Formats: sequence, C-alpha cells, structure tokens
Amino acid sequence: MKVVVAGLGKLGLPMAAVFAQSGHDVVGVDPMQPVVDALNEGRVLIDEPGLPEMIAANSERITATTSYAEAIPGAELTFIIVPTPSGDDGAFINDYVVDALREIGQVLRENPQPHLVAVTSTVMPGATSAVLAPAFEQALGRSLGDGVALCYSPEFIALGSVVRDLQNPDFVLIGADDKAAGRRLADFYLGIGGGRDVPVQVMNWVNAELAKISVNSFVTMKITYANMLASICEGLPGGDVDEVTRAIGLDSRIGPRYLKGGPPFGGPCFPRDNRALGVAAEAVGAPWDLAAATDTMNDAFADRIAATVIRATEDGDTVAVLGLAYKDNTPVVEESAGAKVAAALAGLGRKVVVHDPIADASHSPILANVVFRQEDDVEAAVASAAAVVVVGDDPAYDSLPALPLGSGVVIIDCWRRLANAGWPAGTSYVAIGVGYSNPGE
Repeated sequence: MKVVVAGLGKLGLPMAAVFAQSGHDVVGVDPMQPVVDALNEGRVLIDEPGLPEMIAANSERITATTSYAEAIPGAELTFIIVPTPSGDDGAFINDYVVDALREIGQVLRENPQPHLVAVTSTVMPGATSAVLAPAFEQALGRSLGDGVALCYSPEFIALGSVVRDLQNPDFVLIGADDKAAGRRLADFYLGIGGGRDVPVQVMNWVNAELAKISVNSFVTMKITYANMLASICEGLPGGDVDEVTRAIGLDSRIGPRYLKGGPPFGGPCFPRDNRALGVAAEAVGAPWDLAAATDTMNDAFADRIAATVIRATEDGDTVAVLGLAYKDNTPVVEESAGAKVAAALAGLGRKVVVHDPIADASHSPILANVVFRQEDDVEAAVASAAAVVVVGDDPAYDSLPALPLGSGVVIIDCWRRLANAGWPAGTSYVAIGVGYSNPGE
C-alpha cells in the first residue's frame, strides 16, 4: 500500500526505509527542503547502521516532499514521527504533532478518502483525546469516523539499532478509540519484518500513552538499580556487580536485560520519559517517588565515577574520557554519561581530553562552557593522560592496552570491557562495580 511518514529525522527516516523494505510505497514528508532533496537523491544524512544500504536497495519505493497535499492522496496510512520536545516542567510539547494533524486534516477535508493516522511521537497521557483528536477533527471539519481514524502507536527503539528494532519489536503497542482501526494498524505492523509473530496490545488512547512512558521509566529504574549494586560492590572487597546481576537476572521475575552496572543512563528518551511519568503522576495527585529517586540517583552516578578518577589523580593532571555518545553506534550526545563525567572532571581541576568514534563533543550542551580538547585518534587522546576513563562500551577501545600509555597511568573502566586485558607494567586498572582490597589492585 501507499504509506506516508511525516518527519524524516533520526527515527522517521529509518521507519520509511523499513516500510519500503516490506514492499510498501513510501512518501516521506518533512518541512526541511535539504532533507527532502537528500532522500530523493538517495543520500542519507543520518548515522544509523544499515540505513544507507536499506535506502539504496528500496530507492524506487521511497520518495519525499515538503507537501502533505502531494503526499496524502492515494495513501492509506500516515505515521507522524515528529519531535515532541520536553517543556520546562518535563511535559511533552505537542506543537509539531498538532501542526502535522492540521495539515493532514485539511488535505482530507478537501480530498475525502479513507485514511488512518498513527501518531508515533511520544505524547503525555491524555494528549490524544484532549489535544490531538480535537485539532485533527477541526481541520477535517467533522468528527473522526467514516473511514478516517486516529491511533497512537509509539515505537520502542534506540538510536544505533533503529532498523533492527523496527523489524524485531518485543511487542506492538496501539492506542485506538476505534477497534477496527486498531486491528488494521496491527495487521500492518505484523507484515513488517516478514510477518514475525509479535505480541500486539491494543487499548484506548490514554492507556497506550501511559504504557509508553512507563516502559522507559521502568527500564531506567532497572539500570539505576544495577548501578546501585555496582556502587555497593565497590565497597565490598571481592564484590563483583557482574556476578551479582548475572545471578539475579536468572530469576524470571527480573530477567537480565538492562541489568548491568555501569555509567548512568542518558539519551533523548530515557531521562525525559522518566520525568514525564512524574509530571503525569503529579497531575492526578499520585505518588512518583520511584521515578524521582531514579532521576536523583542517576544524576549522582557520573559524580561517583568522577570521584574515583579524582582519588587517583592530582590537580592539573590530564584525564582522557573515552566515549561521548549516550550509547555506541550513534553520534547522539544528549545527556550522555561521557559528557557528564568530562564536565565533572573539568570542574574539579583536571585537564580533560575526550574521544568518541562518531560523536562530536561540540554538540553537547553539557560541555558548552567546559574547557576540554577532543581528539580524533584514541592514541592521541591518551598520550599524555594520567588517567583514562572508558565510559563508552565501544569496540574502538579494545585496543587501549596495546597503545603507548604513560608511566603510572590509571585506567577506570565503567563497563569492565577490558577486565581480562594484559596491561603494561605500572598501569593500574580499576573496574567500576568491583571491590578491591587496595585501589588499582
């Protein structure tokens, strides 16, 4: 079928590619002419594994335009995946979604046809019924129904693995006030990735909205719990967070995913979804102590890592921070652990050198007023370092033990990725989440 994807950003462009890979004719809509031109010319402006190849392989089925009037006629489905930035209070702002719905509604008003719109952007609980549906109906000039439907269907995907996640979801979440529309959207999703049998949960709008932010909030709580265990293990000689989490992850009530002590979580989704859950709770007078504690503890973990470095170095020493992106395989530095650790160290009198295989530190607001130097080469980054902090879990840092390191350098490994490496004489290795009888043992 013909499908429209509104918003060709870091998530929308991979979505368009995956839909085309499944055999659909996809029209992308984006207000930025350079983005539209790039897609029409087969150029990919986003760093995402597998995306350039998928765009190239399906170029005949993918086009782009800045006009909804060009895109909508003849299409059966439109997916809206535009930004919903967080406001100062932590609630999501709906402006871009509302703008898209109004433009789509106007096109359908002037050119009536059956059409299903799925809002994929994350919104606050209650937003679809209170804000989105009324805006859409106003533009339509009539109530929803008679072939025109609105669903809420957020994705659970991570930058650096968007293509894979879209093709292999754990489950599909759909909010619908029209059961037939919900089933229709479910059938479409089940055809993605070869029709793999995926659990589908269809519910009303508000429950789907709450479920979306609840999933991410729960995951952040699990990450924070593992990081808490790592902190405890560090204080126990012989303690090892990997052994502890490996054991408790075998319990079917807990499971192993996201249960690995390490740096604090960051990125464009986890922190803001957790805060949004708190906003939703406050709005109805419900307690949200767990979500609040998760935020508070997560903010403290970067300082704990920095404190470990401070104890091993002197004022004015150079510290190399390896890993700036919030996760591997992406250049996104939003609320990243590496940026937080680098900023904390600079504020405590250390000279900071940073490195990342993809990410550019100049894109991090956290480092906007921080004095540091970024190196393109790992060897150059660690050349004069008294301490090296491995924050990123990237294979690029597996070569670190073989690089020429300064005498007496201290390695602080947040993921314990290099725990079994052979280090040069005089090098001290400290793994976050492991208890030592003596520092650097």
